[in-house]
Amino acid sequence: MRTKLKKLFRFSRKFQNKDEIILRDYLAMERTTLANERTLLSYLRSSLYLLVGGIALLKLENFENLQVVGYVSLFLAIIFVVIGVYRYQKLRKRLKVYYEEVDIMRQKRIEEQKERSKETKPIVK
Repeated sequence: MRTKLKKLFRFSRKFQNKDEIILRDYLAMERTTLANERTLLSYLRSSLYLLVGGIALLKLENFENLQVVGYVSLFLAIIFVVIGVYRYQKLRKRLKVYYEEVDIMRQKRIEEQKERSKETKPIVK
């Protein structure tokens, strides 16, 4: 049970890219960001469904036995929001660190290209 909870909140190991970033890689990073947002929205959507269902079950008259299910549904709605926001924030922070590393690599490559272009330019007097 504990390992399953750890898997729920765990992401893969930290990735370090040593290769040059090309357009395909930038597009993949954007797709990952959009997928992260979609996942958050699906958590929120599921939470809203549970919330509406729980409120509806609590408002039913002559069905006192279903009120327990309504409270469980409300509790699960809160849990879904917490897990969804937590996972979104955690992945967003990891992506931000990775994007910063990519920007640093890009700046280094630009500086190297400028230095090479200075070395190859003939000096005109």
